[in-house]
Amino acid sequence: MKEIKAELIAAIERTAKKLKNGAAYQWGHMGACNCGNLAQELTSLSKAEIHRFAMERSGDWNDQILEFCPTSGYPIDLIIENMLSYGLTLDDLGHLERLSAPEVLAKLPFEVRNNLSQNRKNDVILYLETWAQVLRERWEKQTPAFDLVQNEKKFISHALS
Repeated sequence: MKEIKAELIAAIERTAKKLKNGAAYQWGHMGACNCGNLAQELTSLSKAEIHRFAMERSGDWNDQILEFCPTSGYPIDLIIENMLSYGLTLDDLGHLERLSAPEVLAKLPFEVRNNLSQNRKNDVILYLETWAQVLRERWEKQTPAFDLVQNEKKFISHALS
């Protein structure tokens, strides 16, 4: 993770909330899977648009991440580049798709962490909520106390929208 941004934390929380409230989830669909749902939130593209753009090149999100080239001209690379502009790394995206970031898993009880399934909606929601918590804690440590009040107002505004 690069510098943690409040906008990213808010987007992760909104993604989890949307999934909880019934947003489409389908792990095999590039626009409705783990990364696809976060991409919808960060890019304002629909699941259909993300899926269509991703299908211009073969492979799932893990393949797309491995083949990422910001100058390729492929729309999926523009989507990934946009996601990276929020402070994500390619590793973060790979971990999201597999629910595998060590710092996120460490926050989960052992029995939960060992039974996570990357294609189970409730597990994705739990992972997103926990990831947002981990990022928020790190963000608060990296943000000087002087800036916390202003950033907190922005964060709350984004989280509620």
